[in-house]
Amino acid sequence: MSDSALPSPEAFLVDYVRRLERRKQGVGAVHVHISKLQNYNRREHHIRTCMTAFEDLVPIVTGRLFFLTNQDVIFIFDQTRVDDVNAAIFRLKFLFNDDPLLSDNKDPDGEPASFTDFFDVDKEYKDFLHLTQRLVRSNAEREKPVSEAAQRHNDVADQNQDGMPLTPKILSRIDESLRRADLSNLMRRQAICAVVGGAQPTPVFHELFISIRDLQHTLLPDVNVTSNRWLFQHLTEILDRRMLALLSRTNDTSVSGSVSINLNVSTLLSPEFLTFDSNVKAGQRGTIVLELQKIDIFADLGAYFFARDFCRDRGYRISIDGISHLSLPYINRNKLGVDTIKLMWAPEMNDLPPEKVDEIRDAINAAGDTRVIMCRCDDQSAIDFGHSVNITMFQGRHVEQLLNEYARTKK
Repeated sequence: MSDSALPSPEAFLVDYVRRLERRKQGVGAVHVHISKLQNYNRREHHIRTCMTAFEDLVPIVTGRLFFLTNQDVIFIFDQTRVDDVNAAIFRLKFLFNDDPLLSDNKDPDGEPASFTDFFDVDKEYKDFLHLTQRLVRSNAEREKPVSEAAQRHNDVADQNQDGMPLTPKILSRIDESLRRADLSNLMRRQAICAVVGGAQPTPVFHELFISIRDLQHTLLPDVNVTSNRWLFQHLTEILDRRMLALLSRTNDTSVSGSVSINLNVSTLLSPEFLTFDSNVKAGQRGTIVLELQKIDIFADLGAYFFARDFCRDRGYRISIDGISHLSLPYINRNKLGVDTIKLMWAPEMNDLPPEKVDEIRDAINAAGDTRVIMCRCDDQSAIDFGHSVNITMFQGRHVEQLLNEYARTKK
């Protein structure tokens, strides 16, 4: 049976709740509205952190866990262990404290919003059952989303809806093929540039990545790689390991000049990274920036500090990625021990009230105006806003366009 033919998580949930009716006494449930968070808080690593938080609870609270198609969580548990559940939810609220859902208490339609809804299943059984039935109907009507992991570097994989679904068997064959394939022709570079006033962009360093779109066209033309978001995430992790293997070549010219690579904390503690490190010349490490996601850092600060100290002792620079304008004022660059902060551009930043803009400017001044990079710049308004808050380094499609236009005028 293909993945697309499997019953949905919502269908399993309804079936379980119906069978729960005869033994519902002392049972609690919580609906965690991950789907109501902003896009920047619903990337694949955020979802993995949510999974881990609740999966660790299952044996403790005799729980039953359902991850829904829209990324929401339904967790059913023994009411006597509600404090353990609340502790896990508090941890998630801390990770997502920059999201409007946890501060504005309004949903996009202006109605009261909540990150969590609790149920006493014994007393509210019908309401809970009706909720699960509505989730089934909503899933049937929902358009298939593009995985957030597919949107790295604006490098979205094609959604080949007529292609075969990505299955564990296909992924295993892909993994084996990638071990033998030369991926150097799929390596891409995106510049991080200094843009001062009206001057032309000046590249400072380049972020390196393997193009998922080109990989799909080359190796997977008949496969819909985004059909299963968890398998797609595993595919990107395979590509990260291949990236390190590619960069480990001592005669590879791809790492010429200053570069950055986006990794997770666990990768920095992996054998693949140790192999990569052993092949990097000592003087070259100072030109390599290791980008770590905010959610990955705060999910396990102990592991982060261990990995950070190891990497900084070796001479690498560290950057924290995935910072929104809402979380920037709460990020202390010095205490985290990072060299740079990557602030994500969002069009709604153009509409911020003056006091919020002042908060952003103050946070940038505290971090150091040469230490903050505005990324995902898709138009000129991103650069204009960045200049207004003293940012001078930018990355994104618009920056690439400016570089290309400048190169053409010089010919």
